[in-house]
Amino acid sequence: MLGFFSFKYILFKLLLYICLNLKYIIMENQQNEEQLSAEELTARKEELLKFYTDSMPYIIAQHDYEKKLMELDEVRFKRTQIQIQMAMMMNPEMAEQAEPEFREDGSLENQEPKERKLKKQ
Repeated sequence: MLGFFSFKYILFKLLLYICLNLKYIIMENQQNEEQLSAEELTARKEELLKFYTDSMPYIIAQHDYEKKLMELDEVRFKRTQIQIQMAMMMNPEMAEQAEPEFREDGSLENQEPKERKLKKQ
């Protein structure tokens, strides 16, 4: 019975190895099939260069958009922080509640320690 489970385990490991490396196996096969000549290689490079050059305005526009979104989020965060500070200045009790003080053991200062109860045997 032990041999059966070890055989299943080895089979599982082999299947797992093949599944994880399938992408690389396929890429190697494609590379072996596609042996390009020097002229075809330069033509392919030119096509790729043209594609990336043509797509640059879109990438720049997306970069500007993402940058503006980030700046907007920063301004919102700063505004919220200022509003919280103003509210704490107006209501000092809220400031005390917002910043709990901790003891050295990590428990809250205004909280009384709970007594531990032992199980009765």
